Order: sequence, then C-alpha cells, then structure tokens
Amino acid sequence: MPSGKNSKAIRNARRTSVVNTRSTPWGTIAAVLVVVLFAGGISWFLVAKSNEPSFTPSDRNQDPSSQIAGVQTIKYPGGQHVLPTQQVAYTHSPPFGGAHDGYWAACNGVVYPNPVRQENLVHGLEHGAVWIAYNPDQVNADGVAELAAKVQGQTYIMMAPYPGLDQPISLQSWGHQLKLSDPADPRIDQFIQALRLNRYQYPEVGASCGALGPGQFDQDNPPPFVPTPPTGDIDGKKILDENIGNPAAANTDTTGAMPGGTGTGTGSGQ
Repeated sequence: MPSGKNSKAIRNARRTSVVNTRSTPWGTIAAVLVVVLFAGGISWFLVAKSNEPSFTPSDRNQDPSSQIAGVQTIKYPGGQHVLPTQQVAYTHSPPFGGAHDGYWAACNGVVYPNPVRQENLVHGLEHGAVWIAYNPDQVNADGVAELAAKVQGQTYIMMAPYPGLDQPISLQSWGHQLKLSDPADPRIDQFIQALRLNRYQYPEVGASCGALGPGQFDQDNPPPFVPTPPTGDIDGKKILDENIGNPAAANTDTTGAMPGGTGTGTGSGQ
C-alpha cells in the first residue's frame, strides 16, 4: 500500500493533470467580446445621433437655421406694400424682407432665366418661399444647373440671377439670408429644409405662391430687375423706405390666401 505521503502526492498529481487538460473557452470569450463591442457601438451611434442638429422646424425648434453657420437674421414687419411704379431703398443686397410690391413673384419651383424685380421677389418670401439668387458672372453653367435642380418641381421656392451680387450665391427667406460660394455647399439644403414653409418664421402662413398672371405678375414676362436706389433718394413717393409701405398699394394677399392652405406646414427637406 502506498504510504500517506505517496497518496498525497498522487492526489496532487491528479489535480494538476485535470487542470492542465482543461481547455480555455476561447469561443465564449469571443462571443462576449462581440456582444460588448456591439452594445458599445450602438450606444456610440445613439449618442452621436442625438447630438446631430435637426433642420426640421418644430414647436421646440422654431428656427433651425440658427444652427447653420453664416445665416443673418433681421425682424421685418409684414404687409408693407408698394405700387408697381415704386421702388424700395433696401438696405441689404439682395433684400430679404421689408416693404414689397403688392403682387408676389410666382414661387412654385420657378427658375427665372433673367433678373427679376426685387420688390416682387420679396413678396414671395413673405408667403414662406425661399429665393436662391446667384451672380451670373461667378456661377458657371454646371453650378446654375445644380442650383436649379433644387428648385424645379418643388413648391415655395424660386431662383433668379442677381446682378452685382457680392458672393456667388445668396439664399433668402423672410428675415433670413445666407451667402456662400459653392453650389455643392450642404448648407443650401439645410437652409431650404429649415426655412421653406417654416410657419414660425414668415408673416402670411397659408398664402399662395402660385402665378398671378398677366396684369399682375406674369412669370413668363416678369418685371425686370432694377438696382436698389440709395437710401438718400427716399422721397416717400417713387422711392420708399424698406420699413414703410404705401397705403394706396394693392393688397393681393386677401385674394391670394389659400384657406387652410399649404403654408401651414413645418417645412420639408430636399
């Protein structure tokens, strides 16, 4: 019989042999790592997604354009109209608010090939439209086509060349402006999503952007662009301050409003 000392040695050898023959559970470890990494990736994605800016207007985010670099804002009163024979001495070029013609420029996806009278275009902004202006001397044909693709087939948006523009491109909505140089700049789509038909940011929600027609505003033969007169030429008759309209001017908004119309949306992206 083995002695007590030998029995103890045998038992220890057996335990060591059992421990040494156990395999490391690499499969289980790998599966756990995959689960941990996947959960971490999902958490990172959700955190990153929650930190992305939203350019869709809502009750809690009434002016998403405040998250777009370079946007200038000014508060303008609505309803200030001038006659077709009058000009407004705008203080910004292009203008993006203030007194304007009683007839609005057609602004349902219209791409005007020639410069258009500013006073009519500004009225379209009052109805919730976005106006894309560009310097025809600084934007080539491909750039013009890229911009036009954002307008054609859309509602409450229009485009027209603007002579003498100090940047290649300028975006306008009521009380908002963004100037930039590249037609591929992502801020263009952000601006459109944030401000086109943003019911929190323009005065005449529900007003039409449709064509008025000859005798009012003929989109096939619109009144031509005339350079902005200097503010020193304001006389209250032919040239008016941008914050003061003419009580005698036509108010077509009462007939052009669309009851319960399309101006009640909160904006839509491209």
